[in-house]
Amino acid sequence: MQIIPHIPVLYREVLEIFCDIDNGIIIDCTMGYGGHSSMILEANPHIKLIAIDQDQSAIDFSTQRLEKFKDRVVIKKGRFSSVIKDILKEHDIKNIRGILADIGVSSLQLDQKDRGFSFSSDNLDMRMDKDALLCAQSVVNEYSLHELERVLLEYGELRNYKKIASFIVQNRPFYSAKELGDALKHLMPTGKKIHPSTLLMQAIRIEVNNELGELESLLDTIEEAKFSNAKIAIISFHSLEDRIVKNRFGKWRDSCICSDEAMRCTCGNNHSYGKILTKKPIIAKDDELRDNPRSRSAKMRVFKMDNNNE
Repeated sequence: MQIIPHIPVLYREVLEIFCDIDNGIIIDCTMGYGGHSSMILEANPHIKLIAIDQDQSAIDFSTQRLEKFKDRVVIKKGRFSSVIKDILKEHDIKNIRGILADIGVSSLQLDQKDRGFSFSSDNLDMRMDKDALLCAQSVVNEYSLHELERVLLEYGELRNYKKIASFIVQNRPFYSAKELGDALKHLMPTGKKIHPSTLLMQAIRIEVNNELGELESLLDTIEEAKFSNAKIAIISFHSLEDRIVKNRFGKWRDSCICSDEAMRCTCGNNHSYGKILTKKPIIAKDDELRDNPRSRSAKMRVFKMDNNNE
């Protein structure tokens, strides 16, 4: 018998978003432990679900967890940015009614200390796909000073990124997340509710897994698909991801694509892909925050695509 390891973030809100979908296919781009997938399948008994994950451990666990749904669920391995392209080729676009993506590191990966995501881990890995070539140890020990500065500034938004990058270069090699975090503790921001090394580890993890590139690619694929009736729900955990989603949803909403300098509209004013369903991002309620502290950073934005873009 499986021990279900956690409740997925914003689980009630996700179910509410998809509650009116009574047929077709919902794609869970980030299956993980199968929490969202299993709840969606339970709540929507007439839909089929395609779940994606690049982590074989997640696939092994969730294959067993979702077995009771039989032919209503299909699990595919790979990065969602590429797998979703294959899915859209295999299925009629009109049958895709929902897409969910819970962006970032999963609880499964955080809880397995040998994966190197945890601050207390004796490893320095951080690969979501254990078969991937680039790992955190390579980034920390092999990147040039300039490359490290780029990663820390762009993905960690660390003000003293130059000092941190210089310290790493002067004191490497590092072989564990704990060793790296302890060595850099004196250079980490203080006074925040998060662990001092959070932004450092976040930056390295994003680089290792190309997380922002994956998100951009997913949004590109959705944009190109021209869905006739589908809800797109994206859960993000830090400002970089949320900004990408917010800006893309804003672009999809706008009917006029003329430049701000244009005296009058000449584009036809018919370029909207649909409407934003969340004026502000959805965040966890107090009871969920108490039960699952990891949900404190979660923000969900939802877009409804319709056939106005045909």
